This record gives sequence, structure tokens and C-alpha cells, in this order.
Amino acid sequence: MIIVAGHFDVAPGDRRAYLDAKAAQAAHTLTETGCREYAFSADDAHPGRVRLIELWETMDDLAAHLANLRASAPAPSPVTVLSSEFQVFEATPTPLPSA
Repeated sequence: MIIVAGHFDVAPGDRRAYLDAKAAQAAHTLTETGCREYAFSADDAHPGRVRLIELWETMDDLAAHLANLRASAPAPSPVTVLSSEFQVFEATPTPLPSA
């Protein structure tokens, strides 16, 4: 399993507009081969931060997704992204330990 975890920073007053602008992208991405989760969410601890979490079956699935994003005409964003940071992890799912 491939995990992408990251965030976008926008002006605090722009966060709702940014989340709304990403809704269609998220819905489309969830239909892509190998996508198990793709979600944007507001970070309660940082007023201008939007978190992104992605789960992919394989690195090839993620690579295909990124290639599709790069090949498509970017939709104009109503919001300026001030900064962003992401990390990609390869993981093996395992059950939570029992308490």
C-alpha cells in the first residue's frame, strides 16, 4: 500500500473555498484504478491548513494518477496556495494491537 500524506497552506479565510474547489477532483480521483482513499480536510489546529491523505494499491497506480494530473489542463484555483508539503510512504497494512 502507498500512503501520501501532506498539506496545503492557504490564507485562513480561503480554506473553505479551497476545500470546495477540490471536491470534484477528489470525487474523480476516487474512481481511478488503485485509489482506496483520497480526501482533503480542514486541520483544526491550523486555520489555513488543508490536509490531504491518499491511499493507493501500488506505486504504479499513484504514478498513473500523477501522470493524469500533469497531462490534464489545470483548473484555475480561486485560492492561492502559500505552501505545501507531502511525503510518500510504502506500507504493509497490519491490524491494531489489542488493548
